[in-house]
Amino acid sequence: MRRKVTLILVVSLVVLVVIGGIAAWWIIGQPLYEPGMVRSGKNLRGPLIPPEQTSEGSYWQVEKDIRLFYHTQGTGSPVLVVHGGPGFPIRQPLTRLEPLARRYKFYYYDQRGCGRSTKPFDRFESRNFYANMKELEWTLGIGAQVADIERIRHILGQEKLILMGHSFGAFLASMYAAEFPEHVKALVLVAPSGVLVLPDEGMGFFDLIREHLPDAQRANYDRFLTEYLDFGQLFSKSEEELAKLNHRLAEFFLVASGEQVAGSANEMVDNGGWMVQAMYLSMGKRHDYRAALRRVQAPVLVVHGENDLLPERVSRMYVDSFPNGRLHVVKNGKTRAAGRAGHFLFSDQPDELGRIVGRFLADGRYP
Repeated sequence: MRRKVTLILVVSLVVLVVIGGIAAWWIIGQPLYEPGMVRSGKNLRGPLIPPEQTSEGSYWQVEKDIRLFYHTQGTGSPVLVVHGGPGFPIRQPLTRLEPLARRYKFYYYDQRGCGRSTKPFDRFESRNFYANMKELEWTLGIGAQVADIERIRHILGQEKLILMGHSFGAFLASMYAAEFPEHVKALVLVAPSGVLVLPDEGMGFFDLIREHLPDAQRANYDRFLTEYLDFGQLFSKSEEELAKLNHRLAEFFLVASGEQVAGSANEMVDNGGWMVQAMYLSMGKRHDYRAALRRVQAPVLVVHGENDLLPERVSRMYVDSFPNGRLHVVKNGKTRAAGRAGHFLFSDQPDELGRIVGRFLADGRYP
C-alpha cells in the first residue's frame, strides 16, 4: 500500500512538473507587450509625466529611481537617436552627422538597463518565475522603453519628435510612433530589426547568423545558443553574466555580417544584460505589430544596406506598414575604400547615410 501511495505521489509530482513546464513555455510564447498599452497606462511602472529634473546636465530623470544618461551633438531642432542592440549604446556622436548639426541637435541616450543609465537589477532572489518575469518585463521591457521616449519628449518640451533609430532602436521608435502618432514629426529607420512580426516569415535571426558563420564556428555557436536560449535558467543569472552572453551573441552577429570584430569590439562596451531578456519577454514568440503602424501619418524613411545580413524584405515590411513610408537602399561602394553597405551604415557608408538623412530632414523629401 505504501509503495502504491509513493508511486501515486511521484506520478503526481511528475505531472505537476510537466504542466508547470508547459505553462511556463506558453507564458513565454505570449507577447507581454501590445501596442496601445503605454498610451493607456497599462502595465506601466511609473507615470508618463517625468519627475522634476535635477541640475545634473548629463542625465534625464524619467522615474524617481531611473535615470538615463545622454549626450548631444549640434544645435537646432531636436532629433532623438534610439540605439540598437538591444542594449548597445552609441558611445560617441556620429561624425558624418556633423554637417547636419548646424540645423539639428542630436540627442543620444542610453536606454534604461544599459550603458551609464540605471540598471535596476543584479540578481533575482525569488524563485517565482512568473513574478520575476512580470517584474523584469514591466521594468525594462518594450513598454518601459517606449514610455521613456514619451517622457523625454516632455523633458525636451516638444510637441512632436523627430526620431532616428538603428536596428532594434528602429523597432522601438516605430512602436513609439504607433503609441503616440500625433507626437511624431518624422521617422528615420536605419536597418530596422526583423521583429515586427514573429515568427519571422523567412529565416529567423538566430538561423540567419548560423547560415552566414564560417563552418568552423557553427558547432561553437550551437552550444552557445543552447545556453543563451535556456529561459528555464534565466533567473539564476546575474546582470554581468547576461551582459556577457549578449556581448557574445553580438560578436557572432558581427562575424556573420562580415564586420571586423576587433575594430567593433571597442564600441560594444557596457551593454545591457537583463534589459535584453526583458525585450524577449515583451515580444514573446508570436506577435504581429504591423497593423498598429497604420495610424502613423508622419513621413517615414527606411534605409537599408545592400549587404545587410538582414534581408531587404525586413525593411520593406516596415515601409509597407506605414502609410507614408519610403525605402532607400544604399548600394555597396564600387571600391573597398568606398565601403560596403551592411547593417552598420553609420560606419560602412557614413557620407552617403548623412546625405540621405540630411535631405530627408531638410524638407521631408525622400532621396
